[in-house]
Amino acid sequence: MTMPDFQLDPRLVRRRAGRAASGYATVDTLAREISRRMAERLDYIRIEPKRILDLGCGPGADLATFAERYPGVARIAIDSAPAMLTQARGEKSLLKRLMRFGKPAEPDFICADATALPLARGSISLAWSNLMLQWLHDPLPALKEIHRTLEVGGLVMFSTFGPDTLKELRASLPPSQAEHLHRFIDMHDLGDALVGAGFSDPVMDMEILTVTYTKLDDLFHDLRTSGSTNAALSRPRGLVGKKHWEELRSNYETLRRDGRLPATVEVVYGHAWKAAPKVLDDGRAIVRFERKPG
Repeated sequence: MTMPDFQLDPRLVRRRAGRAASGYATVDTLAREISRRMAERLDYIRIEPKRILDLGCGPGADLATFAERYPGVARIAIDSAPAMLTQARGEKSLLKRLMRFGKPAEPDFICADATALPLARGSISLAWSNLMLQWLHDPLPALKEIHRTLEVGGLVMFSTFGPDTLKELRASLPPSQAEHLHRFIDMHDLGDALVGAGFSDPVMDMEILTVTYTKLDDLFHDLRTSGSTNAALSRPRGLVGKKHWEELRSNYETLRRDGRLPATVEVVYGHAWKAAPKVLDDGRAIVRFERKPG
């Protein structure tokens, strides 16, 4: 499930995430709110994980939540940007490490790509991913890797952005042959990808949030500071002209209401389970025999 005419530059995604690492926490209000809403969904799911994976952990804001919700459970934090992992680790001097004696173990921090996780098959109970999948033009390989690393009965839960995200900015862009704005994958396609990756009982839902700004430059600031700028291979390679920016700003200004400019965010949530396999990796069917009591 890909968008054939839209491809992302993964090296540029990592580089921009790395540059954004130190300042990300100053503009992560939306990510924190979405994480809170994901956690509310987790309240209704019965699971007692033995090991938790935070995939695309960024600066690690969700790790403390897992420690509180599941005391003593091992946590693994993976991100493709080393600078994000540095932020997630925080400052760990010898004194601070000694002061943690008797407290929950620190997470394991691993720098890795979501499509090639350095984890054993069936080693994870809960895979959590808040706002990472939108940085993959095809999420299926990553979902397959998550499925591989989950134990039978394990759960994947994620959030990502849907196609209506930044629809005002997209509509305000002057006509161009270049890809000026990131594209996002439809909720139903993500559900199909979960099934294609081998998951069972996928549950998908979506909600629309609206963030407002006093001026357009504030929106651009949030996008740049969070590393959320266009990383399409078909993005413009040079500076766009003054006329382009003036037309964009003029178009966007027509959307102002009550002194504020809106920015729509379509948030897609999904979760699914890893069921017992019906076939082996080589395609042979698995036949299970159960002894009847008595």
